[in-house]
Amino acid sequence: MSSERVRFIYRLKPGAGEEYDRAHTRVPEELLDLLSEAGISDYTIWRHEEILVCEFHSAIGFENSHQLLSASDVQRRWTESLTHLFEKIDDNGQPLWLGQVFRFEGTPPQI
Repeated sequence: MSSERVRFIYRLKPGAGEEYDRAHTRVPEELLDLLSEAGISDYTIWRHEEILVCEFHSAIGFENSHQLLSASDVQRRWTESLTHLFEKIDDNGQPLWLGQVFRFEGTPPQI
């Protein structure tokens, strides 16, 4: 098991952005608990029009987190509630996975 940061892109159907945003103002507590149980933290989603950029940290590695999430009815229900908002990106319904090119962690200035 190795810790990793995961990033990917999804595309929403035209006009689906506001509904997607609304759904994420009421993420079920049981889903948030499941994400934690699956080793996921620091999950952030950014949206520009119909483009979503998603990032999270998996303490146990993406494949392990994915297995735990995939086995859950909580995750299945959440995914089904949003599926109609997404454009199909590939034949398997997968997002576009992003590989890291550069990262600068730096040190915050002492003020």
